[in-house]
Amino acid sequence: MKNDEIIRIFDEYIPDPKCSLNYSKDYELLIATVLSAQCTDERVNQVTKVLFNKYNLEGLSNASIEDITNIIRPCGNMNRKSIYIKEIANRLIKEKDGIVPNDRAYLESLPGVGRKVCNVILANLFNENVIAVDTHVERVSKRLGFAKKDDNPLKVEERLNKKFEDKLGRLHHQILLFGRYYCKSKNPLCENCKFKNICNYKK
Repeated sequence: MKNDEIIRIFDEYIPDPKCSLNYSKDYELLIATVLSAQCTDERVNQVTKVLFNKYNLEGLSNASIEDITNIIRPCGNMNRKSIYIKEIANRLIKEKDGIVPNDRAYLESLPGVGRKVCNVILANLFNENVIAVDTHVERVSKRLGFAKKDDNPLKVEERLNKKFEDKLGRLHHQILLFGRYYCKSKNPLCENCKFKNICNYKK
């Protein structure tokens, strides 16, 4: 199946791809994405609604670890994530005037921000042509033959970069959401799938 056909099918499945995390400020997306590690976006949105209603960036930098921990408890790993949030707020204020920069090296120097989180920020805030490889993107990529079974997330990202080149920003959300709602880890909706002829899952 040619790339144009693959993209057309993803457009049919996910015609309006967008980030599932709720945010109104750049730092809110950064913190929400850090919170999303090992947590659903739905739960993160419930938590950040409380967190961001109570604190702005300066408020987070001055908030007690205990209070942040209590608010973000439903996201899991709350002790570690609360420290990350406070440190991110402090550093953005002191080093970047409270603005999340379009700077991979700086973003990845922040606590709790690895390559995946960084790519989410670059794609959504700055429309950079990058793709964040989470469990959904990795699963779909391997099932549809975009990547090999034993590839690690970085290798999956490299293969997607090579295959789809300048289409990654939009495809990121499409592949992720396709994995979340159609090509699920358990009980994927295979019967009427339009990618059936290239899928490795049933082979």
